[in-house]
Amino acid sequence: MAAAGCILATVIFTFLPYCPVSALVEDLDDSFRENRKDDVWLVDFYAPWCGHCKKLEPIWNEVGLEMKVSGSPVRVGKMDATVYSNVASEYGVRGFPTIKLLKGDMAYNYRGQRTKEDIIEFANRVAGPLIRQLPSQQMFDHVRKRHSVFFVYVGVDSTLKEKFIEVASELIVYTYFFSASEDVLPEYVTLNEAPAVLVFKDSTYFVYDEYEDGDLSNWVNKERFEGYLSIDGFTLYELGDTGKLVAVAVIDDKNNSVEHARLKSIVQDVARNYRDHFHRDFQFGHMDGSDYINSLLMDELSVPSFVVLNTSNQQYFLPNKQIESIEDMIQFINSILDGTAEAQGGDGILQRIKRVAYDAKSTVVSVFKSSPLLGCFLFGLPLGVISIMCYGICTADTEDGPEEMTRKDVVDQNLSDEGSDEDQEEEKNRENATDMSDEDQQEKDLMEKKKD
Repeated sequence: MAAAGCILATVIFTFLPYCPVSALVEDLDDSFRENRKDDVWLVDFYAPWCGHCKKLEPIWNEVGLEMKVSGSPVRVGKMDATVYSNVASEYGVRGFPTIKLLKGDMAYNYRGQRTKEDIIEFANRVAGPLIRQLPSQQMFDHVRKRHSVFFVYVGVDSTLKEKFIEVASELIVYTYFFSASEDVLPEYVTLNEAPAVLVFKDSTYFVYDEYEDGDLSNWVNKERFEGYLSIDGFTLYELGDTGKLVAVAVIDDKNNSVEHARLKSIVQDVARNYRDHFHRDFQFGHMDGSDYINSLLMDELSVPSFVVLNTSNQQYFLPNKQIESIEDMIQFINSILDGTAEAQGGDGILQRIKRVAYDAKSTVVSVFKSSPLLGCFLFGLPLGVISIMCYGICTADTEDGPEEMTRKDVVDQNLSDEGSDEDQEEEKNRENATDMSDEDQQEKDLMEKKKD
């Protein structure tokens, strides 16, 4: 059997260099649903026009090669989700690219960074057993060296184990789950009772307490990160699912000044030495550069700085003074916990309007910085067209004005002439009436004289 395996490996390594890498990734169609049977598949659902999909393609080909060389049972494929949209919809594909591992009736979403190493790690973790057994201390030590964070169930069958299996089926996409007997654990591990669930990380271990930690799923989701992290935009997005506040030292990794090193060291010391006080509410780490933080705060943050982010409602907290010591940081964190620290930002209406304006401004600035000619074309052309239209409208009003005034003057003149004729005729009638009145008066006077 071993000889056959060696022969197969020799054949693979002999002919793979002459095989196109893309040939190791299978193109899938709508017959995939019926033909996949009991195989485990790692599938990239893509769209031909998607830029991120094109960027992933060479990485995906390398994943296919690595899985084939390592002898993994996971088959790697890709499917054009715009052509086979019914299949994509059946697996819940809503964006591109979407990476899923299909195992039995389960479809596991990949939410990590799109690197070859991370994708392969995800595939091997999810494709294997849901709960892996640790039969010996040697195996435990091997796992401890390979994984920075992992969870272990200790004890016999129980309701806690059923819950542990349920949580593992939900969160296997993020971390590893193991089962072991108490004698397999290192000597420094002490348990007050069994069964128990432990997390091993940060060179130590922590035991799940149902009364203090609440729901097991929430506890695992919070504890699946190390106590101190190097944080980027993707990690910050994932930390949003934990419900913790993220305490970040914003520094420049290339800057070796005392201020940068001191702030990073203070955050590390608080994360390590005050874990029992703050780990349920805070995740600690540092971020290289302030560009991403500035986009969240919609402001320019000086470097180095310390900021606490609430990713659930986009609020943030800034200290009133510079953090110079561990005591300063503890005092600031306690002020957040007791509600005396002022929260800034948020997701209210005014902040949303400000966000729209900030994003628009950032887009315009980034376009002009990256390609000034393109920026002039995109924004200058519409402005030029609008300017020409406005000029044409204003010019048309100016030219039509005298003509309209002239027509009005003509009408007014005609009305004036008609009014003058009427006035003359009326004056003539009054004169005639006056003449007739004088004659009547004279005739009346003569008649009175004759009568006398």
